[in-house]
Order: sequence, then C-alpha cells, then structure tokens
Amino acid sequence: MQFFYDMADNPFLGMGLLAGILASLACGVMGPIVIARRIVFLSGAIAHMAVGGIGAAIFLAGVYPQTWGWVQPLHGAVVSALFAAVLIGVVHNRVAERIDTLVGALWAVGMATGILLIKYTPGYQTELMGYLFGNIVFVTREEVVMMLVVNALIVVTMLTFYKRILAICLDQQQAQLQGVNVVWTNIVLLSLVALTVICLIQVVGLILVIALLTLPAATAAHHVSRMAPMMIASTVLCVVLTTVPRVAVYGTQISPESAIVLAAGSVYLLSVVYRRVLAR
Repeated sequence: MQFFYDMADNPFLGMGLLAGILASLACGVMGPIVIARRIVFLSGAIAHMAVGGIGAAIFLAGVYPQTWGWVQPLHGAVVSALFAAVLIGVVHNRVAERIDTLVGALWAVGMATGILLIKYTPGYQTELMGYLFGNIVFVTREEVVMMLVVNALIVVTMLTFYKRILAICLDQQQAQLQGVNVVWTNIVLLSLVALTVICLIQVVGLILVIALLTLPAATAAHHVSRMAPMMIASTVLCVVLTTVPRVAVYGTQISPESAIVLAAGSVYLLSVVYRRVLAR
C-alpha cells in the first residue's frame, strides 16, 4: 500500500505504471502474431540492433553537440530497429535458408556497435545500461507520450493489415497464391515488432524484451485458439504482469524490471503445468 501512498508525492510512480500499461497494449497486440509467425529470434535481432542505434545517438549528441545535440537515444533506437526490420523482411523472403546467419550477425553487430560507440563518447555514460535492462522507475512524460504515439501507430496499422498479416501467419504460400504481397506484409509486420520493442525499452529493457513480448502471448495461447481473443487475453495478462510485480517489490532491493520478467516466466510455467498435468 505504500506504493499508492507515495504516488501523490512521486509522479514517476504513476508514469511507470502508465508506461507498463502502454507497453502491455503493444505486447498484447503483437505477441500472439510473433508466436504464430514464429519470429521470436527475429524480434531479438531487431531489439539488439536498437542497441547500436542508441549508442550512435548518444555518441553523436556527445561528440557533436552543436549539430546533433537534439538527438535522443530513442531516436536512434527507432531508426536502427526499423532498418533491421526492413532488412530482415527483404532477406527473409529471398534467402530464407540463410536467415539464421543474418539474425546472428545483426544480434552481435548491433550490441557491439552500441557498446563501442558508448566507449568513445566523452564523459561517463549511464544511459545505455538503462536501455539495456530497463528503468521503469524513471519514465518521463515525454517518453510516455512517445509510447502513446507508437501504440497508436501499432493499433492503426494492425487494423489496416490484419487480414494480410493473419494470412501469412497461417500459410505464407497460400497467402501468396491468393495475391498477398508477402514481402511487403512481412516488412510491415517486422516494423510493428520494431515499434513494440521501442515501447518495451523503458519497462524491461532491450535485453529482456523477448520475455515480455512472447511469454504472456504464449500463456494466452494455451487457453485461447483464435487470434483476436488471444490478443485480448495477452493484453490483459501483460497489464497484470507490468503492474502487480511492480507494486509488490516496491521498497525492496528487487529490481522491478526483473520482477516483471520473472513473474511472466512463472505464470507461463504454471500454465504449462496446468495444461499438461492438472487439465487431464
């Protein structure tokens, strides 16, 4: 209860809860698609490429403040994540058997580039650690507004391309025979994943983004078979997971970001046990 008492004096607490809810909407919409399309590792590659963009933005703002001082780390994350999404979308369709090599390369190069650029940025940089592991305790109003805009883009785009995205999730070859532009649809889908990654940066960080993107959706998939109800169930579960653990560990030495991910993993394991053992 101390968490709610302190909300009146500490606006960051309310901002953190709001950020968690906004991230939950993005995860709830995109998580079931990621599970159905089986692109979890592609999502990981996009997330790690965002690290390179964050490092580049911090480097430019630190070394060339007069020209690039306006650049924020999230700007670099958006650009690099969308670039990775387009690159993977094009290569995945044309050279599908080599996609694992591309994913591994993007995964490693993105992290290495971000860390290298941070090393050569003047001053002691602590921002990258916050983006890697999340910092839900200090979410600003500007970041919440950005998450709100990103969520709006995700929802509107998903409503526009829902049937096409669902078609390639069910059977890509059949969708292509029916006239669906598979390459373009894959690029749109991966771009939405990239935007979802941006939403999750402040909640759990880029390192743990895959957990929150997939575990609630995988848990919902144990009990719901249709895509639309699965999105609703996944969104509700994400909201619970980003709020209850955050409040529960308040005032302790437990990191709220870690608590959120561990809670998501625990709920998933309980769902597996229920489905395979108790439901028989």
